[in-house]
Amino acid sequence: MSKTLPARLTVLRTSQLTPTLRRVVFGGDGFSEFAERDLALNGGAFTDKYVKLVFLSDEFDYPEPLNLEQVRETMPQEAWPVLRTYTIRKVDHGAREVVVDFVIHGDEGFAGPWAAAAQPGDVLHLRGPSGAYAPDPTADWHLFVGDEAGLPAISSALEALEPGARAVAFVEVNGPDDELLLTTAADLEMHWLHRGSAGPGTTTLLDDALRAWPWREGRAHVFVHGESALLKSVRPYVLNDRGVPRSDASISGYWRRGTTEEGFRVWKSQQTEAVVRPGA
Repeated sequence: MSKTLPARLTVLRTSQLTPTLRRVVFGGDGFSEFAERDLALNGGAFTDKYVKLVFLSDEFDYPEPLNLEQVRETMPQEAWPVLRTYTIRKVDHGAREVVVDFVIHGDEGFAGPWAAAAQPGDVLHLRGPSGAYAPDPTADWHLFVGDEAGLPAISSALEALEPGARAVAFVEVNGPDDELLLTTAADLEMHWLHRGSAGPGTTTLLDDALRAWPWREGRAHVFVHGESALLKSVRPYVLNDRGVPRSDASISGYWRRGTTEEGFRVWKSQQTEAVVRPGA
């Protein structure tokens, strides 16, 4: 089967990790195809791996295997699938499972409400994965900065760190109930920042906290991912004020407040300085 075709996966189970974070575990016959692509991607070692989730309309019948180019060429525009980019939290080759954590803010968005209602047996197509980051074991220390959208990739990176590695993480969430128990063998200094009643993407908590924090000595490997405002606040601080080389920094806008993913793609195409993750 062509690598351009999405893998057809089935929901195995779901769980509510926090009030705003819901986990969906996929598997089924399509796992073998997805696993082959995952292993071909840097041996599966990237901790920031992402896919395009393909949402189909209930009002149309689609060809199987699903060919997105064929759908766009042969079906009316209202039948075209909706694509949403999401981080893969984990691929468990032994258990034959793909784990995706969804941020849910009520009825907002498209993928979040789908995840909130997902049940075992539901089918979803995943295109990808793609990826470009894994923590560099030769760095003196690691810095992670993000919000809920960046938390799955941050969690995966922390799990990949070896014993003795040094790591610092700043993560913005709504409040204490949204904090996760993070697993790592590294020496982790964790900073949870609570926005309270402020909306996601409306505060300067991450930028303020990082600038007030005493920067560590040695070579830092930096991962900054979340709402696009981080590109104009944390990014220049890390690259310019702290002199971190671009080759040692993975900095990307995962989403932009007030826009759909389609609008976000347009915004990204207009930026000349933003470092953003490519489409899966």
